[in-house]
Amino acid sequence: MVNAKRLLIVEDDPTTRTMLQDILIGEGYSVASFGDAPEALEHLRRHGLPHLIIVDLGLPSYDGFELSRRIKQMGDVPIVILTGDGSDESRVMGIEKYAEDYITKPFNYREVLARVARILSRFPDQSYAQAPLITIDDHLTIDFANSALLRDGTRVSLTPIEVNLLYLLVGNRGKVVSTEALMARAWHNEEVFEETLRVHMHRLRRKLQPSPNSYQYIRNERGLGYRFLAEDEEARQH
Repeated sequence: MVNAKRLLIVEDDPTTRTMLQDILIGEGYSVASFGDAPEALEHLRRHGLPHLIIVDLGLPSYDGFELSRRIKQMGDVPIVILTGDGSDESRVMGIEKYAEDYITKPFNYREVLARVARILSRFPDQSYAQAPLITIDDHLTIDFANSALLRDGTRVSLTPIEVNLLYLLVGNRGKVVSTEALMARAWHNEEVFEETLRVHMHRLRRKLQPSPNSYQYIRNERGLGYRFLAEDEEARQH
């Protein structure tokens, strides 16, 4: 299934994990599954982010909220939280900070399928589902899974916000991404002001373009937003 959507399950109960994996594979998804957070994170570093991740809260090493936080530092992938904790406090925290959806146990497997399909339909370009390394050109490679970029062979670390901003821009290469969209997705709907975005974007652009004479990758479209240059535009600069 070359074009199958890639899903990741992180669930410590082997019976639940196996049943979820089997039913999702039966629907045509490509699924990897793990019983704890460290193994899942290592998989993401090696293979990049999938199209959607299902995370159980009650994991052996550390809870699903902490795992979700670490995943969000790699990129803005949709997360579904799966848990036996149906409290309002847990549900609100999960949805406000990390998750697109929150499913309590016991659950109906057909409901899980419907929720997964609905979430994926809301992300039509799925630009966040990146390979571990994205080669932009001979000068720049982005290592999203490890929050870094390689610029002319020099490794430069990225902050979580810079990773999210870069994901959105590279995934929509050649298109303007509005200021509002960047703030909503990079800060996960937290209250943030446009000046904050400008500061983070300035720092990101300095990492991509350390001197005025080096290659420009991100262009500010005044009054609209920002755009990662299309390949033909970038080629004209080099």
